Amino acid sequence: MLEYKAMSFHIKKICCIGAGYVGGPTMSVVAKQCPHIQITIVDVNANRIAAWNDENLENLPVYEPGLAEIVAEARGCNLFFSTDVEKAIDEADMIFISVNTPTKNYGKGKGMAADLKYIELCARQIAAVAKTDKIVVEKSTLPVRTAAALKSILDHTGNGVNFHILSNPEFLAEGTAIQDLLAPDRVLIGGENQEAIHALVDIYQNWVPNDKILTTNLWSSELSKLTANAFLAQRVSSINSISELCEKTGANVDEVSKAIGMDTRIGAKFLKASVGFGGSCFQKDILNLVYIARSYGLNEVADYWDQVIIMNDHQKQRFADRIIQTLYNTVSGKKITFLGWAFKKDTNDTRESAAIYVADYLLNEQAEITIYDPKVSAERIYADLDYLNTRSPEENRALVKIVNDPIAACNDAHAIAVLTEWDEFKNYDWYTIKHQMKRPAFVFDGRKLLNRKHLENLGFKYYAIGE
Repeated sequence: MLEYKAMSFHIKKICCIGAGYVGGPTMSVVAKQCPHIQITIVDVNANRIAAWNDENLENLPVYEPGLAEIVAEARGCNLFFSTDVEKAIDEADMIFISVNTPTKNYGKGKGMAADLKYIELCARQIAAVAKTDKIVVEKSTLPVRTAAALKSILDHTGNGVNFHILSNPEFLAEGTAIQDLLAPDRVLIGGENQEAIHALVDIYQNWVPNDKILTTNLWSSELSKLTANAFLAQRVSSINSISELCEKTGANVDEVSKAIGMDTRIGAKFLKASVGFGGSCFQKDILNLVYIARSYGLNEVADYWDQVIIMNDHQKQRFADRIIQTLYNTVSGKKITFLGWAFKKDTNDTRESAAIYVADYLLNEQAEITIYDPKVSAERIYADLDYLNTRSPEENRALVKIVNDPIAACNDAHAIAVLTEWDEFKNYDWYTIKHQMKRPAFVFDGRKLLNRKHLENLGFKYYAIGE
């Protein structure tokens, strides 16, 4: 690995546009590790910025273990949160773009392509405001060759200043994001201008070893992000496809995954069968990859990756169908308690959570759902259901109840569905829960979290994926 030294770019101030799940934690860690650099995170959402500035660190808009402590240390010293986007852009030497890039729900590429309208708005605002040379860093997950579009907007709508575009994709797992930032597997930086690349490398060198910092061209960096997520999601869908076969044959998917995971060529990670993957990246990035492949006429490539999404959707529907069939082929008027709504433990992120789609399917069958999640708000849960447009907001609120007490949530329930692998669920008083439920008392474990033997000894009818 080459020894990099910052050259003509001396980075004293950084602006990050976007105070969400990526921008907030990432820039907080950079501020902690680089006290000589002033970092301002900006967002047009005033409520979000207010939450980042809240004295009560429990009110931060993003929940990640270890994040509150880092914010407390750096905030007000060299870490600032603001709604004054133009001022931060004007003063910054380096600008990170970390805004949302959801899958399009309109027009060409609907349901597959990434919606880049927020990226373009950022680029136009940067171009309009900037009066000095800037390094612009793509931090959002973007389709290949977005940098070229960014460069075109910046060069043709700006004030004649020089813009250098870098791609620096995030590889964060929610729930472990802070540790992933402090000790990353790798930091990937793609670009064409070596001095700009060196400037960003120099920042990361404050805490990341040289051999963990990889530099590539722009296109390789952008594609590497999509491909990494596609490979991980593919593993989840692969083991989930085997889980259904296990249920039919009498095999146990945990035993199968352990056996194949011990093969060093395969490895054990991402071979945990479940109700399906969620989160902001996997589905969006695979759909993006499928769309790119189709746009180049690579239909076989597109079909291959599309199957990963099909299997994931199938697993969620299959889980809901299992609940309906087990409850005597009807859940109409029956109370189903959901334990967990976040797409995984140790985060309050619900994007593409399996729970949303399992709930939607059961609500179509007129189930009455009560939900408990230790970190997700009622407002967020209702917003997730309303976004689907399957039924009116009034209907969602009539059929879905959100509570803050997990034991009370299970009172008079016909069944419990475990949708998130929160550790606290394992330690509940399941004896008490059993005796306040309808009989027979069913538990459907979508995360294979609970102890089958213990629950069956208590008298539960227990069902788990792949068993």
